[in-house]
Amino acid sequence: MHEQIEINTEYIALGQFIKLLNILESGGMVKAFLQDEGVLVNGELEHRRGRKLYPEDVIEVEGVGSFKVIKED
Repeated sequence: MHEQIEINTEYIALGQFIKLLNILESGGMVKAFLQDEGVLVNGELEHRRGRKLYPEDVIEVEGVGSFKVIKED
């Protein structure tokens, strides 16, 4: 089961999404984490913090969990 994360815009950048989860403290840490580790976006390894995430995208962060982007109504 994925934890659902609501956004109120058309999309959110991956770096902003990770900061929204409060798993890393700063943008610099997010950048380094994505360069070194990456995350799975819809089953594909992603290292770009500018990757646009849209509603229904599933993001898996190793050791943290699985999250699904949903649109706020």
